[in-house]
Amino acid sequence: MSLQLTILGFNSALPTAYTHPTAQLLNIAERHFLIDCGEGTQVQLRKAKAKFNRINNIFISHLHGDHVFGLIGLISTFQLLGRDTPLTIHGPKGIKEFITTQLRLTESNNSFELIFNELHTKESVLVFEDEKVEVFSIPLNHRIYANGYLFREKPKSRKLNMDSIEEFSEIEVCDYQNLKNGKDFILNSGEIIPNNYLTFDAPKSLSYAFCSDTKYKPDIVPIIKNVDLLYHESTFLHELKDLAVYTGHSTAKEAALIAKEANAKKLILGHFSNRYHDYKPLLLEAKEVFPNTVLPEVLKEIKLSC
Repeated sequence: MSLQLTILGFNSALPTAYTHPTAQLLNIAERHFLIDCGEGTQVQLRKAKAKFNRINNIFISHLHGDHVFGLIGLISTFQLLGRDTPLTIHGPKGIKEFITTQLRLTESNNSFELIFNELHTKESVLVFEDEKVEVFSIPLNHRIYANGYLFREKPKSRKLNMDSIEEFSEIEVCDYQNLKNGKDFILNSGEIIPNNYLTFDAPKSLSYAFCSDTKYKPDIVPIIKNVDLLYHESTFLHELKDLAVYTGHSTAKEAALIAKEANAKKLILGHFSNRYHDYKPLLLEAKEVFPNTVLPEVLKEIKLSC
């Protein structure tokens, strides 16, 4: 298993006794990323039995309250738990002032370093990178500056075919990494043993795209092309398209159109208006365009394997 997504909350605007604003926990290549942090997120993390100390990067899409009002509480909890490792918060310009002002006014002193990676460009940029994962911003079109995020595993190493390798005594353990990297092996005689005889294809690298909140924006399609899993906001049914445009949101049909054009493997709808108590009409509208569409379920894990 290479990718696991836990939906902590998926509704828009008002939290209720039964619904929660946007927040997601993504485990990709054993990196644990928190995406958005609406009110009550840390309670949802508790219910999901998440390990707080494994969250080292938080990605905030924009500064509307239903996506960020839980952040200062979570930071405070990290402090109370004795966290001493740095925490990086990626988000729009202003996120640093938003957090540091609250810390200053409450006279809070952190035991750990807070690092802010503030975004301001309307182009897709590399936001995070390590040896296994890279994260790119997805410029969105909302009432205020907003980004989605594309999480993508880097290409993986090829797998050794030990049965074939054992046919050649000249191949030693120190040669294995070169084989994993795709190199052929040259025997002392000068004979070249093709890499595809000594190794198997690398496991598929997986990807996840998070897009909330935004108007219908088809120019994001090249950024998320062929994504394995796509979460796209669908605040309204298409009959309320004019309201969606006015409020800076998308319809279920438009979310499905993005998934179809991007050749996504699977679409998750979300960020529903509180006017809807039954989400099935939104699902049916999307399925007419993109059949592999599902509704989110709070605390249910969505797993992809390579």
